[in-house]
Amino acid sequence: MKALLLQSNRSMLTLVSTRILFSVRAPPHLRKFSWISQTARFHTSLQCQSSYDRESGPLTLTSLGFRGQELEATEKKDAALETTGKRDRTYKNEKPSSVSSEAPQITPKAVAGAIKPVKVKAPLKVDSTLFSAKTFSELNLPSMLIARLERVGLTVPTDVQSTAIPTILQNHDVVIQSYTGSGKTLAYLLPILCEVGPFAEKLSQDEDSDKRIGVEAVIVAPSRELGMQIVREFEKILGPEDKKLVQQLVGGANKSRQEEALRKNKPSIVVGTPGRIAEISATGKLHTHNCRFLVLDEVDELLSFNFREDMHRILEHVGRRPGAEPHNKAKGPLVRRTERRTILVSATVPFSVIRAASSWGRDPVLVRAKTVVPLESVPAAGPDTLSKNPTNSSSTITQGAADSLPPGLKHYYCVSKLQHKVDSLRRCVHALDARSVIAFMNHTKRLKDAVFKLEARGITAAELHGDLGKLARSTTLKKFKNGELRVLVTNELSARGLDVAQCDLVVNLDLPTDSIHYAHRAGRAGRLGRKGYVVSMCEESEVFIMKKLHKQLGIPIQKCDFPEGKLSVFKEETIKEMSSEATAR
Repeated sequence: MKALLLQSNRSMLTLVSTRILFSVRAPPHLRKFSWISQTARFHTSLQCQSSYDRESGPLTLTSLGFRGQELEATEKKDAALETTGKRDRTYKNEKPSSVSSEAPQITPKAVAGAIKPVKVKAPLKVDSTLFSAKTFSELNLPSMLIARLERVGLTVPTDVQSTAIPTILQNHDVVIQSYTGSGKTLAYLLPILCEVGPFAEKLSQDEDSDKRIGVEAVIVAPSRELGMQIVREFEKILGPEDKKLVQQLVGGANKSRQEEALRKNKPSIVVGTPGRIAEISATGKLHTHNCRFLVLDEVDELLSFNFREDMHRILEHVGRRPGAEPHNKAKGPLVRRTERRTILVSATVPFSVIRAASSWGRDPVLVRAKTVVPLESVPAAGPDTLSKNPTNSSSTITQGAADSLPPGLKHYYCVSKLQHKVDSLRRCVHALDARSVIAFMNHTKRLKDAVFKLEARGITAAELHGDLGKLARSTTLKKFKNGELRVLVTNELSARGLDVAQCDLVVNLDLPTDSIHYAHRAGRAGRLGRKGYVVSMCEESEVFIMKKLHKQLGIPIQKCDFPEGKLSVFKEETIKEMSSEATAR
């Protein structure tokens, strides 16, 4: 009976020692579970000790092979008391366990109240005296570049150009925000040409061999139309003799010819869409590691989910010098981007753009007409979706949305049934005597039907959308710019960067989803200070959207109609009376 009890106690001892050893050797994420039942195991070991003492002496952590900092301190104390005979020396004859060398070291935790050093940023230094420049020569541009600008008829900079050009030339990462048609393209194009291409100042031989290898500037645009428009702006200033310094890499074009042009012409500036730039970069035929400028035009559109993977590759490879900095996450992502200037451009700057600029750039600043402020000082306010559930935030003006609208525009809305919207568009065109009209719809399949109805009423029209081929799209745009087409019916594709200077009317056959899209659509008219109209066709149940747009944008949007071929604007009192009658009904 005594032997049976002794065997049972030793089995229990083996189980306890196994659990304690597991708690020492287990990885951290499993170790915490092994100590949950620590108290229960301790009581079990005490029960076993009563019988175990009679056979093999006391049960200790050392006899089980467990050693830690607290135990080591106890052993030192025991060694000092050995001479007095106050402790049992049984465990001193045992060999040290191999677990002692593998026991985890306990590191002291940081004190909760410790004071962390705060990095004080240097104050923003920008020469604001140049913001009021009346000519390009006052902006310290190279003389050859000024002469080329005068040759093409550009002598007076716009407000955003006189602010952005000196800021970029002072090595700042910037976010340029201004209304559509205000000259944002030249605002970043000219600083690039000051340092890249034939107008740049001559560098020393060492600097020339180091900096002039591969592409030096990459401009990314969300659409083919905007990309080609930027290429034409570069070619106009560079002239026919130097236009090979710019290469387009837009989707829909022949990829093999683009790669051949990169190999043959060795361009310094590349303009393209995210998909094609990322695709050619992945093949190793586009070298952008020494790139000094990265421009993201219409950046709020580039932040969409469709461009996520392509934009990730572009941001990782543009401006990263091979071997200059090891890929060390502990140093942060900005270490390898110090040689690159990042320029973000958009008519609207929602919170997503502010967050992206802070992540991609180095202490970026927000550039508006006549003002430059640190981006961190901009309040994080984003646009509200135009839903039927009004919130308190709907009364606030969307960040920068009012600044994104051309000042020469007048905004109206017309109540019409869905089946009568195209006819209301026809009456609107005749009432305002508009010669160049862009009509926006949300669904591509309905574009052809709208074009058919307009042509049946004697109005020349055509559709433009992403499903068309490159040749068909370019032909349609050319006809519209030449005045051969009176109405261009399109979807959200043309709301970004489409520059038709003579456009005097924008019509929303389908309402935009939010104030940001409304601002981009409206910006197709009234470019460069011209007069223009924006008319939104809505049903009676959609009137609340127009009122919400009015509150978010902080602009007057008046109700109108087109009786007998004339524009008739309702007064505010009349609108309130009609709204109360509709509510009563």
